[in-house]
Amino acid sequence: MVRVGVRRPLTWVLPSLALAGLLAFAAVLAVDAASGPSLLVPGGHRAYPRWLAGPFGALGVGRRLDAHGIDLLLLGMLAGWLVALAGARALPRRTVVVAVLAAHLVFLLAPPLLSADVFGYIGFARIGAVHHLDPYVYGTGWAPSDPVHPFLRWHNAHSAYGPLFTVLSYALVPLGVAGALWAFKAIACAASLATVALVWRLQERRGRDPRAAAILVGLNPLLLAYEVAGGHNDALATLLAVAGIASVLSGREGRGMAGLVLAGAIKLTGALAAPFALVASGNRRQALLGAVAAAGSVVAIAVLAFGRGAPGSFSSVLTAGSGAATFSVPEVVAGALGLPAAGSAVRLALLGGVLVCLAVFLRRARSGADWIAGAGWTTLALLCASTWLLPWYATWLTPLAALSSSRRLRLATVAFVAFVLCTRTGIIPGGPTPGTS
Repeated sequence: MVRVGVRRPLTWVLPSLALAGLLAFAAVLAVDAASGPSLLVPGGHRAYPRWLAGPFGALGVGRRLDAHGIDLLLLGMLAGWLVALAGARALPRRTVVVAVLAAHLVFLLAPPLLSADVFGYIGFARIGAVHHLDPYVYGTGWAPSDPVHPFLRWHNAHSAYGPLFTVLSYALVPLGVAGALWAFKAIACAASLATVALVWRLQERRGRDPRAAAILVGLNPLLLAYEVAGGHNDALATLLAVAGIASVLSGREGRGMAGLVLAGAIKLTGALAAPFALVASGNRRQALLGAVAAAGSVVAIAVLAFGRGAPGSFSSVLTAGSGAATFSVPEVVAGALGLPAAGSAVRLALLGGVLVCLAVFLRRARSGADWIAGAGWTTLALLCASTWLLPWYATWLTPLAALSSSRRLRLATVAFVAFVLCTRTGIIPGGPTPGTS
């Protein structure tokens, strides 16, 4: 006689409800943001044309949530993500795939949420392509009559992005401000989905269950509400980095190192895994050749695009993120302890700690330890030590944690995501209110 279980078949119910709740909270955020100017869309404070609202604007519904309402929805997404992660093994694979696709679609169609950085991308591209000024020297404020100007939050900053990304952004200028906005959002969404697909495939090839990895990477609320919805370039850099990691794991070290270098040419942090891949490579000569070839190509592109200003496209990137923000780990900890904000001495000490971490994990990777885990721990150390931390930076970390063999790294990554979101929603004192980035 076959005994029919009762509890086991029902283990999928709670994580499935959590996924449904996550999607419901996401939909409310997206639809509300499209209803009109609010804290959710920083780029729409001065002007809110119909093209900025996007497809959900035609629905004509939404309450224009205040900061408290936004916080609750973000925390609801976080809770759904945590429960789904805990019960990932009970979820059907198709359910996970559909949830990832649906969540990305919701935030693709939403207005640019919780950040106006995407208009900075457009502004830097227009400074170069339309006004013929070097975006690494001149800020967007040099073109006050440009149509992107009303949507900018920052006017004096120079581009802090790699030369490859800047050149690619020039190609979107003919689309106009509206077309470029939605193109950047589409790129971020497509790159994020491609990263999840790569992580899924790599997990299967290595004989691991891909469901938890896909949820960790593809349903992370910071990725969805900030990265995909905001149209940030971190997703594109991360895709190139993960593609590079996939090539290294399959024995194509040259191609893999080239991918990691190109990721750094989008945003410098995209190349964080490169030194680990190099020291762990079974064919370092091939790996070095791939890295040198890619670096040479990037330099050539920078010279062709910026001429004498090419060195600035590298020096500007190296000095990016040197400021201080109240929502960084050091600043939050300092605030909780009643200490003054982190000064230059503290920053140097934190940087020293990251370098020590880098050296230790590189040595371990060279000795045969999991180099992806080493890259993940070093990335986490960098994020925790940085005095300039933005929510979408979690995009750099989650694929490394998902692909690593370290359960502790995955737990630390989940804790980091929760910490960042809790500072942004005010549960942990020291973080700004949503929409201030």
